[in-house]
Amino acid sequence: MLESLKSALTVAELRNKLLFTLALLFVFRIGAHVPVPGVDVDTFRELIGTGALLGFFDVISGGAFKNFSVFAMSITPYINASIIMQLLTVVIPHLERLAKEGDEGRKKITQYTRYFTVILAFIQAIGLSIFLKPAIITPGIISYLVIAITLTAGTAFLMWLGEQITEKGIGNGISLIIFAGIVSSLPAGLENLYLQLTAGTINVFSVFALLIIGGLIIAGIVTVNEGQRRIPVQYAKRVVGRRVYGGQTTHLPLKVNQAGVIPVIFASSILMFPEQIMHWMSGSAIVAFLMKMFSWGSPLHTIVYALLIIGFTYFYTAVIMNPVDMADNIKKYGGFIPGIRPGRPTAEHIARVMGKITLAGAVFLAAIAILPNFVLLATKIPNIYFGGTALLIVVGVALDTMKQIESHLLMRSYQGFIK
Repeated sequence: MLESLKSALTVAELRNKLLFTLALLFVFRIGAHVPVPGVDVDTFRELIGTGALLGFFDVISGGAFKNFSVFAMSITPYINASIIMQLLTVVIPHLERLAKEGDEGRKKITQYTRYFTVILAFIQAIGLSIFLKPAIITPGIISYLVIAITLTAGTAFLMWLGEQITEKGIGNGISLIIFAGIVSSLPAGLENLYLQLTAGTINVFSVFALLIIGGLIIAGIVTVNEGQRRIPVQYAKRVVGRRVYGGQTTHLPLKVNQAGVIPVIFASSILMFPEQIMHWMSGSAIVAFLMKMFSWGSPLHTIVYALLIIGFTYFYTAVIMNPVDMADNIKKYGGFIPGIRPGRPTAEHIARVMGKITLAGAVFLAAIAILPNFVLLATKIPNIYFGGTALLIVVGVALDTMKQIESHLLMRSYQGFIK
């Protein structure tokens, strides 16, 4: 791998892409420490508390949310806008037509996503600034607008950074920004682990157990993310002019984890917002009982969390993968699945296969998401934030980026990372 990296750095184009990507990620890390004007950060931390919502946003934003910097909302509004646009593509005929028009249609949808991101970011920033009233040094309409515009501009700038990385750098820019934010919290986690070890609150065996469990989790994530069910497809021979096309056997790859980390984000958002609202309304006996029942790590919370992830996995997979369109495309180019008639029977066969492998992917996602609960019980190490969703994102982004570097190396006949 080191030899491959050395070879990659000798290619001027690839070296420039890597340096450009690192430079923009460095800009992101600098912005995560630029505070929003007019806000008392200490009061803000007391106001928010230490609930799951703070932990989730703080991990995704790389500490920017806890510091309430200009990147406090991170790239979350863009992710929400992208997910909503994907869902609307299935519902609105105009967007569905644009999605089928190729590059020009996708550019138009991307433009709509940008506008929608700014709108969502501004609405979220307005709500956050109003809630921050006790932490604002000089409360007023002007202060609310300044905070909201600053946070919206920070999200828009991050969106621009991500698009620049995607266009001129290596990897998916938005994913790499989230990746950099998560990885940036790793040194603080290691320092916390060392302090607990020296203080005697945990022992060496707990640390070894954590490392072993972490290694097994990463291996499992890589295996499932790369896992595919390949449906064989036979193409008949076609004569076009003087040339003969087709006649070969290929396959239709269906990934086990087709939905990625999106179902976990959906389920986390749904469960964490009510929890945080109850935290703000704490005081009554009913709210205290509900907080205890739905607290992070409780049996009820874990069961509901897992069921939501499984349900959202099926829902999102059905949105992005249409068996009818896949069957029509196979039939359009003269292909068929051996033993299955073209058309509707092919679509039904693909749907049955997708249903089976989606169950495996959904159960895997649910297991990874609730894993920190069991890691805490096994190792007795508190405050394990680097787990579940964070590991899924980190490993997935690392694999995608490595594949892009691999493709650049293979084009130049260099030996790549993947053996």
